[in-house]
Amino acid sequence: MQPYQRSRLKREKDSNVTGLAITLVFHALLAVVLLTSGLTYLDPPPPERTSLLIEFEVEQEQVKPTPTRTGRQPQAETVDVTKPVELVQKAESPYVNDRPNTTPETVPDTHGDVEVPTPEPEEPKLDPRASFPGMAKKDDKATAPHSASEASEGFKPGQPDGNTPEGKTEGTANAHVKGRNVVGALPKPSYTTQVEGIVVVQVKVDQYGTVTEAIPGAEGTTVTDKTLWNAARSAALKAHFNQSANAPALQTGTITYIFKLK
Repeated sequence: MQPYQRSRLKREKDSNVTGLAITLVFHALLAVVLLTSGLTYLDPPPPERTSLLIEFEVEQEQVKPTPTRTGRQPQAETVDVTKPVELVQKAESPYVNDRPNTTPETVPDTHGDVEVPTPEPEEPKLDPRASFPGMAKKDDKATAPHSASEASEGFKPGQPDGNTPEGKTEGTANAHVKGRNVVGALPKPSYTTQVEGIVVVQVKVDQYGTVTEAIPGAEGTTVTDKTLWNAARSAALKAHFNQSANAPALQTGTITYIFKLK
């Protein structure tokens, strides 16, 4: 073994011995202090506490007493619902306007933000007079009678048989009630008297189209035979017009019968 190694081992042994001696002395002094200081050990030890109680003292705020007033308690007045409402003050302006309160009419323009649709062009309508050139003329000779001499199977309910306010009606019975049409054909009068002439019957038609009253001998009558008058009256009571809710309760019109020799 080299000399330096022997020297190092010696120093380590000396250090260990010195440290052990110091430790023993320190613990001996500590034991003497503890034994002579009067410390005691409780046996058994006191139980451990798991909670900590902290008490706070809060100062209570003094509440001021509510002042009381003596007197009558407020009560609602009894309301009379039969009396009209009286306003304390009307909502009226103190200024009097001597001009009418009007505003200009609102019309679309190019400054608005609403798109104005462009109207579609209307299709040309056919003038009904173009189909009947004779209707455009005022001459009675050029206007043909718009009445059928006899009702055919092609007639529909509501189509007038000789019901025309203008035109020639020679030899054909016709009815004229403003805004109303004869349903089907006019009933033909039944007669055996060999007398020619015209009997105009004044009729009253209700909203259902029923003839409620017929009086022969109105203006335009050319014969005074009572038999023809009764026949015309009986036929007129059987006539029926179209229904109209907009018509008067009883609408007055005429039915003209033309009697010829059989």
